[in-house]
Amino acid sequence: MTTGDILQQEIVSQVTKQVITIVIPTLNEVQAIGKVIDELHDVGYKNILVVDGYSTDGTGEVAAQKGARVINQAGQGKSGALATAVQYVSTPYMLVMDGDYTYDPAYIDRLATHAGAFDEVIGARAIGRENIPLLNRFGNRFISYFFKLMFAINLTDVCSGMYLILTDAAKKLEFTTGGFDVEVEIVAQFADGARVSEVPVNYRPRLGKQKLSSVRHGFKITTSILRLANVHNPVFLYSGFVALAMLPALGILAYVIYEHIFFNVWHSGYAIVGLLLATLSLQSLAVSTLSVMIKRSEQRTYRSMQQLIQTLSQRDVFEWNRLRDKRNHTK
Repeated sequence: MTTGDILQQEIVSQVTKQVITIVIPTLNEVQAIGKVIDELHDVGYKNILVVDGYSTDGTGEVAAQKGARVINQAGQGKSGALATAVQYVSTPYMLVMDGDYTYDPAYIDRLATHAGAFDEVIGARAIGRENIPLLNRFGNRFISYFFKLMFAINLTDVCSGMYLILTDAAKKLEFTTGGFDVEVEIVAQFADGARVSEVPVNYRPRLGKQKLSSVRHGFKITTSILRLANVHNPVFLYSGFVALAMLPALGILAYVIYEHIFFNVWHSGYAIVGLLLATLSLQSLAVSTLSVMIKRSEQRTYRSMQQLIQTLSQRDVFEWNRLRDKRNHTK
């Protein structure tokens, strides 16, 4: 085993249950919150912060009775809850999960295993997907694919409500959304450095009334991806849209060719317009492809730099511990 392997194991071993705060945004989840907190206690997680959006059904009271710390959120929606939470979390890591019983706390350890290597580890709903309503399941696949297209990062569940975040990184997030699209915004901000990964987790039937509107919120999340792409990956976004000019270009050129072959009529003006649109589209396609290649190159460079920094930091810690042990042994 190399020194690097030993150092990596040491970092992983430091990501214990004690250094993770479980953050649960809630709004009228009285049917589920008690069971969720009980399950968290059963698997050894004691640092539980419930950020309540002024529930009227006694959610906060039940959570407090179960031993969780309860605070009322500032701001609107789930983004307001998370922006409030980061002000109170003092542990190195925070794990966000919904309070509706859908996410199984037994799978948190899977996310924690990879915490040392990423800013965010997503719990992808790969197990129990039949518990996701069919329309939501289709929408989630579309949104994840669209996000992959816009940000050149391969993730399968960008809308998951369970994810582990490095607290220092979470404190630097800028929340501009107000609803269920906050998960997409978080991934978009971390995607620049490709410091995001995912592991499969179990998804269960929710307890209580569903708040997500499949069509309305799905449309909002999709438009949020476009807005976020405009901020974080504008070259690909605009060049990709311009590349769609190939569709009318092909239609115009097909018409010109049809007229020439069957009626011996040559529309030079249409032909020029069609060729110009096709040329513009091909150039835009080349730019968008180049932007993806550059972005992926930047991601690889960023990962390499982060790994180098992490390795150097780990070596310092390892050497400090070695000298400390040597000094204690000498005494």
